[in-house]
Amino acid sequence: MNDTASTPHEIMVVGAGMVAHRFVESLLSRADADVRVTVIGDEGRGPYDRVGLTSFFSGATPDDLELDRAVFRDARVRLIHNDRVLRIDRSARSVRTRSRRNYDYDTLVLATGSYAARVAVDGADLPGCFVYRTLDDVQSLRDFVAARGAALGRPLRGAVIGGGLLGLEAAGALQGMDVDTTVVQYSDRLMSAQLDQAGGGMLKRLLESRGITVRTQARTTRLDPDESGAVTALEFQDGSFQRADVVVFTVGVRPRDELARNAELEVHPRGGVLIDERCSTSDPNILAIGEVANFDDRCVGLVAPGYAMAEVAATRLLGGEASFPGYDESAKLKLSGVDVASFGDALARTPDALDVVYADPVAGVYKKLVLSDDAQTLLGGILVGDASAYGSLRPLVGAKLGADPSAYLLPEGGNAAPVGELPDEAVVCSCSNVSAGRIRQAVHEEGCRDAAAVKGCTKAGATCGSCVLMVKKVVGQELTKLGQTVSNALCEHFDMSRRQLFDAVRIAELSTFSSIVERFGRGRGCDICKPAIASILSGLVGQHVLEGENATLQDTNDHVMANMQKDGTYSVVPRMPGGEVTPDGLLAIGQIAKDFALYTKITGGQRIDMFGARLEQLPLIWERLVDAGFESGHAYGKSLRTVKSCVGSTWCRYGVLDAVGMAVKLELRYRGLRAPHKLKLGVSGCARECAEARSKDVGIIATENGWNMYVGGNGGFTPRHAELLASELDDEGLIRAIDRFFMYYIRTADRLQRTAPWCEEVEGGLDGLRSVIFDDSLGICDDLDAAMALHVEHYEDEWAATLKDPQKLERFRSFVNAADTPDPSLGYVAERGQIRPATAEERRSGAVLIAGTALEVRR
Repeated sequence: MNDTASTPHEIMVVGAGMVAHRFVESLLSRADADVRVTVIGDEGRGPYDRVGLTSFFSGATPDDLELDRAVFRDARVRLIHNDRVLRIDRSARSVRTRSRRNYDYDTLVLATGSYAARVAVDGADLPGCFVYRTLDDVQSLRDFVAARGAALGRPLRGAVIGGGLLGLEAAGALQGMDVDTTVVQYSDRLMSAQLDQAGGGMLKRLLESRGITVRTQARTTRLDPDESGAVTALEFQDGSFQRADVVVFTVGVRPRDELARNAELEVHPRGGVLIDERCSTSDPNILAIGEVANFDDRCVGLVAPGYAMAEVAATRLLGGEASFPGYDESAKLKLSGVDVASFGDALARTPDALDVVYADPVAGVYKKLVLSDDAQTLLGGILVGDASAYGSLRPLVGAKLGADPSAYLLPEGGNAAPVGELPDEAVVCSCSNVSAGRIRQAVHEEGCRDAAAVKGCTKAGATCGSCVLMVKKVVGQELTKLGQTVSNALCEHFDMSRRQLFDAVRIAELSTFSSIVERFGRGRGCDICKPAIASILSGLVGQHVLEGENATLQDTNDHVMANMQKDGTYSVVPRMPGGEVTPDGLLAIGQIAKDFALYTKITGGQRIDMFGARLEQLPLIWERLVDAGFESGHAYGKSLRTVKSCVGSTWCRYGVLDAVGMAVKLELRYRGLRAPHKLKLGVSGCARECAEARSKDVGIIATENGWNMYVGGNGGFTPRHAELLASELDDEGLIRAIDRFFMYYIRTADRLQRTAPWCEEVEGGLDGLRSVIFDDSLGICDDLDAAMALHVEHYEDEWAATLKDPQKLERFRSFVNAADTPDPSLGYVAERGQIRPATAEERRSGAVLIAGTALEVRR
C-alpha cells in the first residue's frame, strides 16, 4: 500500500466478471481501505452471475442476474464497461484501452477470465453453432432457436458437444426450448472430471430417461452446412453422422492471457498467468485472480477458486497475510430432475483409499464415499440421483466421519445420518471459502442473528446456494447456545414469518407480490418467498394461479398446472371426489390415455394418474377431460389432493355411516384450497378403517353415534398417526370443525409445514386446538367460517378457466405447430415412457401418426 495517506493506492482491475466483482467487494468491505479502484470490462453491462446463466431460459432477466450494483456506487470505485485493455506498459505502470485512453496504476489485477473453446473442426463457425459462456451467448441461442424453429416449421434437433457440467446445463436449456437434444461426449462417460465409470453410467440413464440422448466416445470431425449455409449435421470419427439444426460447444475454456503474454509476464506453456500462493505474478506490481491465473500448473474454470483468489489478493493489498489454499473442485449439477454432485477426491486418487458404495439402478441412485485406508476420514464422494447429502458431506472432507459411512448413503428410512456439529475448519461454503468457524464468529462476535445476516457478512451461500441449509443449521445451533430464539423469518427478503406475513397482507388488503415486497420486504424476492406469497394470495384474493403477476410467483408445477416427472414430461390427474367415477368417465380417461400414449396408474388416493404428457399436450388433454366432466385434481399444488374413502354403509355390510357420500362432500368443499403444504383426508365407514383415515391430515371414522375426527396424521418421510380431536360429531358439526381446523392451519403454519408438526407446535397442543375450534377461545371462529365460505363460493376449476383464456394457453405453446398439428416428418411410436429408434418394419409401414403421443421417432 502507498505510505502517503493523502494519495490513495491506485488499483486497476482488468476484467469485470464475478471474480473482479468479489475482489472489489472484499476491498471495500474494509471501510478504512485507502484505495481508488478502476474496473474495466469489455462487455456492455456490469458484472453478472455466470453460475446462474441457465436460469435465463426459465424466465430470469439480465437484471435478475446482475451482481450487487452497490459495489460500484462507492466513491472509491469507477466501472468502465464496453471497453477493453489492449496493452500493459509495465515500466510506466499504465494500460491503454480500445477507446485510446490511458490509465495509470500502482497495482494491476488481472481478472480477464477465460473464453469458451470450440472443437477445431471444419464448420465450427457455421450459423447455428454457439458457445455457452456469456449473457450475449444465451440470448443469441434463444433467439436463434425461436427463429429457426418458426422457419422450419418443426421442433429443432440439437447437439451439445461436451458432456461436462456446463454441457448438461446447456442440454437442459435446449430441451426446455423443445429442441430434441443429444449430448456428444468424447470420453467414455459424462462429467468425466467429477464422476467415476459407475456414476457416469447412472447419469447417462437419468438423462436418457428424461429424453436427452447421450453419445459417449464420439469424436466430432466435421460440421456440415445445409443449402442456406447453416449447420445441419455432425460427422464423427467412426464415420457416422447426426442431424443437428443447432449446436452448442461446451468443450472447456481457455484462459484469456494474451495481455500477460504481450506484457512478457511468465505464462504457463498450456495457458494461464503463473501465480504463487499470494496471487503474485512475475511482476510484483501485478496480481492475477480467477480463471486466467495458473496455480500449481493448472487453470480451473470454477468460480469458487476465483473467489478464494480474490479474497487473498484483497487481503494482501490491504497489508494482511493470506495464501491461496489450492483448488476446491466440488461441483453440483443444476439441471431440473437430475441430481448430481461430486466433492473432494471423488475419483479416489489418494493411495490406499477405500470406497463405500450404494447403488439402486431401479431408483436411478448411485452414491459413493471415498475414505482413508482406515475408513475413518472422508476424502470425497459422488452422489447421482440423490444429492441431498451434499450440503452435509462436503464440509466434512478431511475430517473424521464419526459414524458408519453407510448412514450417509442409505435412502430415507435407513439409519439416520449423524447430525453433530461441524468442526471449525470445515468449509461450509466452497464458493466463498467460508468455514463453520467463520460462521460461528459472525454469530458470536459480529451480531449476525440469521442466515441472511451471515450471508451478508461472510458471503456464505451468496453464489450457488447449495450450502444455505447447512449455513442455517450452523447459525441455529449457535443461537441456541446463546439462549436466543432462532429467527423464523420467511427468507432474506422478509423478516416476518409466514404467519406474520399472512396477517399483514390480510390486514393491509394487498393483492400483488410487488406491493407486498414494497410494503413489508426488500429486494426482488426468491424461490422461497415467491411461492409462499402466491399461496397466501391464493387464499386471500382467490385469483387464478396464472393470472397477472401471480403467474410469475409459482413453483414449476403450479406454473403449468401439472407435475413435472423425472423424464421432463408431465402427469395429468383429474379429480375423482371420494374415488367415485362413472363408467363413462372411465371410458373417457381410457380413450384419452390411449390416444396420447399415456401410462396410467390407479393411486393410493383412489384416482387415476396419467403420465408422459408433453407441455404442449396438456391443454389438448384437459380439453377432452373437461368435456367429459372432469376437473383439476390439484396434484401439482400445495392444496387439497384427495379424500379417500371406503364404500361405507352404501355397500358394505359393516358400514355404519355413508363414508362415500361424506368423502365426496368434503372433497368438493375443499377442492382448490391452497395451504402451506398438501392436504389429504380419509373417511372410513366403520372402525375397521379400510380408508386408512388415521394416516391423513384429517381422518374421519364413522361410529354408531356419529363421526370421530382425527387430525395431524401424515405419510411421507416421517409417518405419523392422526390423534383424536373430537368424537360423535354430526355431519354439520364435522364439516364446521374441519373448516376451522384447515383455516386456522392455513393462517398460522410455517412455510411448507405439514399439519403433523403444526399440531405439535400449536399453543396448548390438542387441547389448545379444541378450545380454538369448539370454544372460540381466540374469538376468531366467525372469521374462519367466513373465510371458508368465501373459498367455497369463489371456487373455479383452474384448467377449465385456462382453456377459455388464449393468453394463459400461450405458455403451453412452444412452436407454431406444436399444439395442434403433428410434424409430418415424424413417426410416433407408443412405448411406455421410453424413447427409441423406429424399427425397420415401423419405418416401412410409415408408423401411425398420433397427435400427442410420448414418442418421436425420426424417419
